[in-house]
Amino acid sequence: MTRYAFLTLVFLVAGCTSVKVQPVDPSLTILHVCIRQNPQVEVSDFLTVLQEGFERHAISTEVYYGNRPRHCEYILTYSARRSWDLKTYLSQAELRLLRRGQQIASADYHLRAKGGLSLTKFAGTKSKMDPVIDKLLSGS
Repeated sequence: MTRYAFLTLVFLVAGCTSVKVQPVDPSLTILHVCIRQNPQVEVSDFLTVLQEGFERHAISTEVYYGNRPRHCEYILTYSARRSWDLKTYLSQAELRLLRRGQQIASADYHLRAKGGLSLTKFAGTKSKMDPVIDKLLSGS
């Protein structure tokens, strides 16, 4: 086997997960976040995983669609995409946390090459997103 073929095989089997997080400033005390529902997200448990993740950090949430409720100081927007390989799985997600319209934190989860041949790509939404949410909120 050539060196190039070996490296290609390693990449395909390992797949790579990229997680980039700009966490919340630890000086902020966030008690409540309004989550803007994204109807384009087809990952059925994504919103529930988000809510549970924030609650784990003692931050209550409410979901809204359309105009921002006036009482919401903190807004979370999100997107998530799924891919298919024998079954669907979460392959990409973006979280943006805003305070009065200004982004204060963000997180990006991305399976490079859609996870390649790695079976970990089939892990559930919760196991993929919980560490991302924890890093995002580590300052709050």
